[in-house]
Amino acid sequence: MKLILRVLLSALAVVLLAKLLGGVQVDSYVTAIIVAVVLSLLNFIVKPILVILTLPVTILTLGLFLLVINAIIILLADQLVGGFSVDNIWWALLFSLLLSFLQSIFFSVLKDPEKSR
Repeated sequence: MKLILRVLLSALAVVLLAKLLGGVQVDSYVTAIIVAVVLSLLNFIVKPILVILTLPVTILTLGLFLLVINAIIILLADQLVGGFSVDNIWWALLFSLLLSFLQSIFFSVLKDPEKSR
């Protein structure tokens, strides 16, 4: 049940950011849910591979290259999901940062208060 709520909250964040950012467009709420699922799958499968392949660059930049990897994941989702578009890597970078921020706020609602004691 928590997984479904997390996907729906991520989709809500995608819709909100698409309305706020001029370089990001989402056609519908269903598309936003698909984007949330695709992003989670890409973060689970592709991102670890990219992190390992770019480890020297990530170390040299003190971890800042991970922001570029996140933007690449967003652009890859743009290519895979019809109805979702990001204009360029700068919009993808901003979208990625704001999406992470919104998700951390939304997911904090789902935390079990029993576990935090």
